[in-house]
Amino acid sequence: MRVTIRLFARLRDLVGQAEFTREVTAPATVSSVWNVLIAEFPAARDYERTMSVAVNANYARLHTPVAEGDEVAFLPPVSGG
Repeated sequence: MRVTIRLFARLRDLVGQAEFTREVTAPATVSSVWNVLIAEFPAARDYERTMSVAVNANYARLHTPVAEGDEVAFLPPVSGG
């Protein structure tokens, strides 16, 4: 099934784009989508323990189910002043 992956802040910089679609095997969870992402972009793995996640603009956890056409956003911590 196809899902849209959205990346923010440092993850967007590492990958070089803010949004793209990928195929994940059903049944899928946010963790499944994350594994697809880090298989393609291994440097993103460093953010696994500190990032926030949203599915269709609702905060989620790694075990949250993902369905065809969902949008999964990965948001690493940001700092600023």
